[in-house]
Parts: sequence; structure tokens; C-alpha cells
Amino acid sequence: MEKYSVLMSVYYKDSPKELKESIDSMLAQSVPCDQFVIVEDGPVGEELDHVITRYAEESPNLFTIVRLKENCGLGRALDFGLTECRNDLVARMDADDISLPGRCEELLELFEKNKNLGLAGTNIDEFYDDPSNIVSSRIVPSDYESICKFMRRRSPFNHPTVMFRKSEVLRCGGYGKMRRKQDLDLFARMINMGVYALNINKSLLLFRSNEDNYKRRKSWEYCKSYIEVERENYKRGYCSLWDLTVVSVGQIIMYIAPLKVMKYLSDRFLRSKS
Repeated sequence: MEKYSVLMSVYYKDSPKELKESIDSMLAQSVPCDQFVIVEDGPVGEELDHVITRYAEESPNLFTIVRLKENCGLGRALDFGLTECRNDLVARMDADDISLPGRCEELLELFEKNKNLGLAGTNIDEFYDDPSNIVSSRIVPSDYESICKFMRRRSPFNHPTVMFRKSEVLRCGGYGKMRRKQDLDLFARMINMGVYALNINKSLLLFRSNEDNYKRRKSWEYCKSYIEVERENYKRGYCSLWDLTVVSVGQIIMYIAPLKVMKYLSDRFLRSKS
């Protein structure tokens, strides 16, 4: 199978314990990675840096650590890390989620079978405190045609699960400068620029969810970024004016609604309950 790099960004609010669980889950993959790139997005504090340094000291040939002087946001941090990835295939991973052992092997097999594939991901199972207690799942379309249709209003990929070709991401302009919804913007550009994409119809990552996630999705910056990405899609001719209207109205409703109502709407219409 083709070699791959893992790309992760860490910032000061991440939990050292959750970071360790996340890294260990990638080190336990049935097909090990060839390189693990970790970007410290600005100063992360002594405890987080100690965890990262320990891994780098124990496996200096595996880990590549990129330390940024200032926090620049997830998208730009990942762009910095991407330049350090030595393999064309790159597996994304967040600093608080848990990958199942076969995640990367199944994605590698998908790339092996589809030589023109540039982007692929999986479904996710969501949990709060206990990974064995799944509360919901985010199911995404698996075939290319459904992915293209889904992209008109929502992201057809679960960002922490994706594996992509570095060359294709760079060709499409990288993550860019957006501080929120940078993944949606990138994936829309990739699909719009002819990148072939698929998803595995299986949950291969455990996504850590909590009330903070809902609060972040309820912020004005999140709302504005989502609408901005959709507006760019409309300008590119990739979605209709009706799609833009539906997304804009939906995001504004989610922003102004009380947190409990927003959580109910999100769980009711955007998730599959376990």
C-alpha cells in the first residue's frame, strides 16, 4: 500500500489527555503511517508541548513538529503542516477524536482501487465523555454524484476522517485564510475543480462532542463563515440562488435561536440518533 502522512493541528485549548488518546489511536492503525506531522498553532502551554515533545523524542524519524509563533487558525495551521508532509497521501486527524484501528487501512484500500481518487472520508460516531456510549452519528453520502449534490448546501465530508492527495489540495489552493468553515470551503473548491471523491459508508472515527461544540456552531463568526462559503459557491456557479437562500436562512435561525432549540434542530435534522 501507498505510504501516508498524518496531519494534526493542536492549540492551547486542547486537552493533553485527549491529545494523547488521539495520537495513540493513529499510532495503533492496522497500517501504520510513515510520518506524523503535528502543528502547534501558536503557544500551546507547557503541558501540551510536553506531550508532543515526548512523542517526538521517542520516535524522531516518525514525528515532524511545526511550532508557529502565533495562533493563526486551523486552516492556515494545516496549510503550514501540509508543506511538511513528505507523502502525497495525507490523513487528517483532530487532537480530541479517536480513530478506529482500521480507518486508514480502509481508506488506503479505497485509493488503491480508485487510482483517480483525490479525496475520501468516512462516517463518524459521536460521543460525549465515554467513547463506548455513542449518542449520534453523522452519515455522509458515499458515491461521487451524491457527494456533489450534497455539497450544494452542506459538507459531504467529516473533516477529521478525510484522507486526500496533497498535490490535489495544493492545486485547489489549500485551506486558505478562513478561520471557520475552512474545510467546507476547501472541499467545495476541490469538487468544483474536478477532484474525484468518495466516502466509506462506515463510521471509522469516534468524534468527541459536547456543549462547547454547539456553542461554537452558534457563534456569529461560524454563521458568517458558513454563509460566506455558500456565497462563494454561488458565485462559482456550483449552487443555485435557492441553495444560498436556504443555507443563509438556516444559519441565521441557528444563530438567533436559544442554545437548547439550536441543539434540538441540529440533532433532529443534521444527525442520526443512536
